[in-house]
Amino acid sequence: METTAYCGCGKCCSWERGRWLFLKLDFWNKYVSAGKRKGMAYNGKTAANTVPVEPVPGLFSQDSLVHPWMIPVRTVLPWLWFHRDGTIAADTKYYPFGTRMFVPGYGWGVVADRGGAIKGPTRIDLYFESHQQALGWGRRNVEVKIDR
Repeated sequence: METTAYCGCGKCCSWERGRWLFLKLDFWNKYVSAGKRKGMAYNGKTAANTVPVEPVPGLFSQDSLVHPWMIPVRTVLPWLWFHRDGTIAADTKYYPFGTRMFVPGYGWGVVADRGGAIKGPTRIDLYFESHQQALGWGRRNVEVKIDR
C-alpha cells in the first residue's frame, strides 16, 4: 500500500492565520485556505471530529525490547504506559472510520480522517506531530496489515 505523511501545519492541512476580510489582523484565528471550505474556521480536528495523534507503543510492548533505553522514560511518564493508536487518513469508501491498521515503521493506527488526495484502496496518509517527521517519512510502499 502506498503511504504518505501529513502533520497539522498549514502546508499539510491547507490553513492560514487571519482572513483577508479582516485584513489579516486576526492572526490568532486559523482559516481554511483551499478547497470547498475555503474561508471557514479551521479547528484542527479530523473528519471523525477527533484530535489527530501519533501512535505510542506503551510500556509493555515489543518496542520496549527493541529500544530498551526508553523503558525508564516510559516508567516515569505515566502517559507513556499505555498503548495509543495513531491517526490514519484513508478513503472511507474502502476503509470506514474505526478501521485499525498496522503500518511497519509507524505502528498501529485507526482511520479517523479522509484526505482530499487519498483516493482508492491502496493509499493512506499517516499523521505525524511535526512537519520534519512527515517529510522524513515521505512516500513509502509498505505491507499494511488491516484489522477489521
